[in-house]
Amino acid sequence: MDDEPLSHWAKRRDAKIGRLRAVPLASRASAGPQGAHLHPDAPRAIQRWNGHTWEPHGFAANYAEAQRILHPRPEEPEAAPAAQPQPLQAGRGRHRKPRPGE
Repeated sequence: MDDEPLSHWAKRRDAKIGRLRAVPLASRASAGPQGAHLHPDAPRAIQRWNGHTWEPHGFAANYAEAQRILHPRPEEPEAAPAAQPQPLQAGRGRHRKPRPGE
């Protein structure tokens, strides 16, 4: 068996600290997190990984709100004002119109 250095394992574990997950709060027969598709309208507890266990971090009213917390969209830049349309210029290319005299 190939053993990896402890420093590599610790670095990989520390990279996961602060990760968030949403756990449905709907009543269910099995314990533990389930797929989000099972109860999309159920409230969710937002949990944060601290390196050893999942700890409470927040609350979401449903799946859509939980997704906005877990995957926030970057701030969209303000749209630039629309450019004023330029008047058409005389064309220089060949067109499909017949030339005079043809």
